[in-house]
Amino acid sequence: MKQARRVFGLHAAESALQQHGGVPILAAYFDAQRHDARLGRLAQALDAAGIATERVARAQLDRMAGGGNHQGVVLELNLPVEQGEEELFERLAAAKASPLLLVLDQVQDPHNLGACLRTADASGCCGVVVPKDQAVGLTATVAKVASGAAETVPVYRVTNLARCLDRLKGAGLWIVGASGRAEKTLHSAELTGPLAVVLGAEGRGLRRLTEQKCDFLVRIPMAGSVESLNVSVAAGVLLYEAVRQRSAQSSVSGK
Repeated sequence: MKQARRVFGLHAAESALQQHGGVPILAAYFDAQRHDARLGRLAQALDAAGIATERVARAQLDRMAGGGNHQGVVLELNLPVEQGEEELFERLAAAKASPLLLVLDQVQDPHNLGACLRTADASGCCGVVVPKDQAVGLTATVAKVASGAAETVPVYRVTNLARCLDRLKGAGLWIVGASGRAEKTLHSAELTGPLAVVLGAEGRGLRRLTEQKCDFLVRIPMAGSVESLNVSVAAGVLLYEAVRQRSAQSSVSGK
């Protein structure tokens, strides 16, 4: 199931054009007063792909982008909608390899979700799970920051995150939560099997019940003066440690 969504900005528009075969672009709108080369090349590429383009007033683009920095272009895409808990478990049941999942506990900053989607795509995650309440969803800003990953990584919105974590355990996944209070570092933890990496909200970390549902907690070693990393940076560190361990395990198994 898909629905029309808007994305804006040059990078997001170029990424959407690259994904056009799987994510149809419905229409493209350009600032009638701008004639710079990069916008011109994008307009030509969209025309060549048979996509309707229209020159409009900057004020109209401002409204379409909700005041965001559109850089002179707004696209209407037929993007996937957020999926639910049952679709998540259908995806896991069909997975051929050991699944890697990212769970975000009430992350509300669209820039952080967009960056997490990029990292999830690059690290081979089969999806990102977010709770129904107090968590950002797939917005135009998220799609812009994700730079194409919003079209390739499913976002699963679940009604009860604690219950979903219990179901993930029942499906054979280990649940690892990130916490600065953890005794174990991520480098000393085993992250090679079916795994859900759980990160908390900006500034607050994991909620108490979410933390209790984790099989174990890990912390990222911090050598400097800052107390914690941005959630999207922490997601990258944790997911790529899991990728590193899985690659090392595959190399050993292949010998």
